[in-house]
Amino acid sequence: MDQDIQAIHEKIDRESAFVEAILAEVGKVIVGQRAIMERLLIGILSGGHILIEGVPGLAKTLAVKTLSDTIETKFQRIQFTPDLLPADLIGTMIFNQEKGDFTPKKGPIFANIILADEINRAPAKVQSALLEAMQERQVTIGETTFPLDEPFLVLATQNPIEQEGTYPLPEAQVDRFMLKLKIDYPTRKEEREIIERMTSTSIPTPDPVVKPERIIKARSVVGEVYVDDRIKEYILDIVFATRQPDAHGVKGLEGFIEYGASPRASIYLTIAAKAHSFLRRRGYVTPEDVKAIGMDVLRHRIILTYEAEAENMTTEDVIQQIFDTVEVP
Repeated sequence: MDQDIQAIHEKIDRESAFVEAILAEVGKVIVGQRAIMERLLIGILSGGHILIEGVPGLAKTLAVKTLSDTIETKFQRIQFTPDLLPADLIGTMIFNQEKGDFTPKKGPIFANIILADEINRAPAKVQSALLEAMQERQVTIGETTFPLDEPFLVLATQNPIEQEGTYPLPEAQVDRFMLKLKIDYPTRKEEREIIERMTSTSIPTPDPVVKPERIIKARSVVGEVYVDDRIKEYILDIVFATRQPDAHGVKGLEGFIEYGASPRASIYLTIAAKAHSFLRRRGYVTPEDVKAIGMDVLRHRIILTYEAEAENMTTEDVIQQIFDTVEVP
């Protein structure tokens, strides 16, 4: 087993070299936010889609665009609006007068990295069309099904404070996102640096440093990262504690959780922990990997009761209490 882990270590050393190169290029534009950028890389390395939430002006769109610029791949930004139609996203059939038949015209979804800007501003049919493409990795136009090129990643943003004219994503659809990230305000020092960069005569731009083939190869290495049986049981303990907190020794949450995390949480928590250990250049998952990524995997998968809202309890409070209580292997 030690020899196998050593072999994985060597593979990770070879295949993870581009990670620091990407972060260095992103750092030319984005001030701070390293944890957020690492989470975006985890999404890329594990093929999981990401929902990003934050108030306007926190560089959500810029962060995604900058990351995509470091990869030599096709990027498409789609601004979601109330009048957007599914055909505007996936494409439609166009009548060809010369041939007398219909030919498919592919929409902007046919790219490698999709930025779904303000996803909650589009109606349910558009959200469903996007989320179907996310889940199935394919799109059907007319009677023809087209597979989407790999790597395929959807990074969606939403604004938590401006709810007028929005269509909130149903919980079942939100559950398809691997991670939900919350971007907070920068520190005073970081904001001073932002002023210096963004008000100068020349705004820095990142250079592409990695090809899609390298990303796909790295994904296969992430899949080889070793997860001990005790870590798997630890992940199950955490997820099951969101459903039956009392049975897992988590006291004080009685009547606060309406629905716990789905089995998809167990899968994504394992995959994301593997990708996190890859970023740390380790060939095995530790409990710290699970804890580091756990909040982002779980925060959108737990539905609280009205009693919890009355007590001003958030899903983050619940998850933190579970992590503090569940025994670490």
